[in-house]
Parts: sequence; C-alpha cells; structure tokens
Amino acid sequence: MAKPIIDGAEVSIDFPDKAYYGIFRRGAVFSVDREDDGVAVKIVQPGDHKRVAAFHIHHYLLADIVEEIAHVMKKKPTLDEAHRSELVKSAKALVAALEKPARKAAKR
Repeated sequence: MAKPIIDGAEVSIDFPDKAYYGIFRRGAVFSVDREDDGVAVKIVQPGDHKRVAAFHIHHYLLADIVEEIAHVMKKKPTLDEAHRSELVKSAKALVAALEKPARKAAKR
C-alpha cells in the first residue's frame, strides 16, 4: 500500500556517460514490500513530471545499511528531537516485527 511522503528524498544514479537525478517531495508516495530474499522499495512522484524510483535490497545488504546508519548516527548524535523521536519509533517497530517468531506455513 502506498503511503504519502511527508518529507522528501533525492535519488541519483551515476553511470560513466550519464546521470539520473530525481527529487521526491510532498505529493509523492512510497511503498515497501517484503519479498523472500529482501525488500522492494518504490517511490513515485505523480503528475505531469511523473518519476518512479524502485529498488530491491537483499536482507544482508539491508542489515549492513541499518548497521551503518547506526554507526553514523552515533558519530554525530545531535539530531533534532522531532526527527530523532520518529527514527526511534520506527526502529522499535522494526525490532518488534523481527523479534516475532516466524509463522509456519499452513498445511493443506
């Protein structure tokens, strides 16, 4: 299910002979889907100048990214309270979701 973006994102992809850059602000939406080997993230800016950024991140890379985010946050801990509290809330929700035991597939 798509959720509105309340802040923003910038996406860039650089190739040797060209670069792509997109800005996603309010009015854009994003979705995240869990797949067997990772998560799929999609950001869509609708309208006349429609843009779509989509990527798939495997679980080990996602774990590395989350860990690296923790390291950089620890190095420079000064973050305004509004952003810090939202990140803490989201991190706690992720931990709670991951600590649930996996459900076994129903037998038919």
